Amino acid sequence: MPANGVRVLVALSDPTRRAIFEALPQGPRSVGELSAISGVSSSAVSQHLKVLREARLVMVRAAGNRRLYSLDPRGLADARDYLEQFWPSALAAYAAALSTASADMAGDG
Repeated sequence: MPANGVRVLVALSDPTRRAIFEALPQGPRSVGELSAISGVSSSAVSQHLKVLREARLVMVRAAGNRRLYSLDPRGLADARDYLEQFWPSALAAYAAALSTASADMAGDG
């Protein structure tokens, strides 16, 4: 789903959102914990989490009176799928660069 792949990249382009996202592989965290880690207010963390949820990078579950946020693998899959469309041309360009470098080295001998 390329459209969400772009949304994932945009969501992670913000350093605060990226810090929040990078705090989640260790396990679910509350807004308060994410606020302490990222150094921004709880209301700001909530706004960043909304963007991350819309990009399917985080999911939330209720735990008593708290809401715990964790990674959502769907968003990472979307980003991977988006980026994979560029691999064939990137590999072709790499092969061409190697070929040129090899030819240049053969000409130096």
